[in-house]
Amino acid sequence: MIHRATKAAVLLGALATSACTNPAQTTSGAPGTVTAGPNPATPAYFQTTIGDRVLFPVDQSNLTAEAQSTLNGQASWLNQNIHYGATIQGHADEQGTREYNLALGARRASAVQEYLISRGVAGTRVDTVTFGKERPLEVCSEESCYARNRRAVTAIKTVPGS
Repeated sequence: MIHRATKAAVLLGALATSACTNPAQTTSGAPGTVTAGPNPATPAYFQTTIGDRVLFPVDQSNLTAEAQSTLNGQASWLNQNIHYGATIQGHADEQGTREYNLALGARRASAVQEYLISRGVAGTRVDTVTFGKERPLEVCSEESCYARNRRAVTAIKTVPGS
């Protein structure tokens, strides 16, 4: 009977302790180690929390207010994490010729690159590449798909020598 009471007390203590744990925190794997989400100095944090892409209107490479807001966060992150650089990938939707979309993707990538540089990111840390319509996220003949494909993606990379 005493043995059962001891087990019950231990079980209740464990339940009470786990009920007080912050649900936003996760165990990192090491016993007794708790972290509050992904490390803010990682590319994974950049991609999921800051946002790694901006979208463009049809046939345009001008940055929208929403795109500028995202890029302000990207610039801040890059300025704080100087051992990383970025390759800006320019994309277009499937409409139009291959040549036209390669040029449009290049203009979009350049617009993002210039904006990041204007916010203090060293130009030597940011380069561009265009994929035009060659790497769509969505393939369908609807505006909703086209809109997701008109983008520039900031791909984080390690800066050599940092």
